[in-house]
Amino acid sequence: MKLTIIGAGNMGGATALGLVRAARLQAADITMADRNEETLSKFSAAGFKTSTDNSSAISGADVIILAVKPFLAKLVIDGIRPALRPEQTLVSFAAGISGESLKEWLDDGNGKLVCQALFLAIPNIAIELCQGMTFICPVIATQEDTDKVIGLFDGTGTSMIVNEKNLSAGMALSSCGIAYAMRYIRAAAEGGVEMGFYPAQAVEIVCQTVQGAAALISEHKSNPETEIDKVTTPGGFTIRGLNAMEAAGFTAAVQSGLKAGK
Repeated sequence: MKLTIIGAGNMGGATALGLVRAARLQAADITMADRNEETLSKFSAAGFKTSTDNSSAISGADVIILAVKPFLAKLVIDGIRPALRPEQTLVSFAAGISGESLKEWLDDGNGKLVCQALFLAIPNIAIELCQGMTFICPVIATQEDTDKVIGLFDGTGTSMIVNEKNLSAGMALSSCGIAYAMRYIRAAAEGGVEMGFYPAQAVEIVCQTVQGAAALISEHKSNPETEIDKVTTPGGFTIRGLNAMEAAGFTAAVQSGLKAGK
């Protein structure tokens, strides 16, 4: 498979690196397209093909990922539409751009797409380390097309097929959510420093703790409260800490943040 990623910024770059790390593709099978030559230089040095011309970059691609800011999506699609071929698949990372809008922009003038299949997708930045969470929404696709896209992302963490109406919630929980998790790590590490650990030690402790908590829930396929009960003794340290966090608005703050990012 040959892949072109239009947009070599944080998300596009992380996706390219994750696909190679997962051995889904070789670097030489991926073309990174971006107008910034300096941005492309690090990918070129790593063995990726690069181009500052989007239309040229997609010429040999089986799958094209649109990894640009939402406000640039139509401009980029208008530019590449004449070069798109019927057998190509387009996957849009542009948050908030609907499938209907993309279909309109990709219409060949006769009510058909200028490409074979169209998907919306929302990954998160941890895709770089094959620890990503990617939501995939088929807009126009056969089962074969869908299997191909799922197969591309499966090795980069977890992928999930969702309806378009759930994409924004998925973005809040995972794409934005990874930043919220990092904010917890920062807050807990700062608390660790206040209690006597050096900053690097505190970050290491909290990161391992968060990884362990996620692993327990994932491995046991359990509800978080089930795992919490295992370490919560009546009148003990943990329940006092949890109650203090709740009194300060922990759950309400998390849920408010998620809804604000939806």
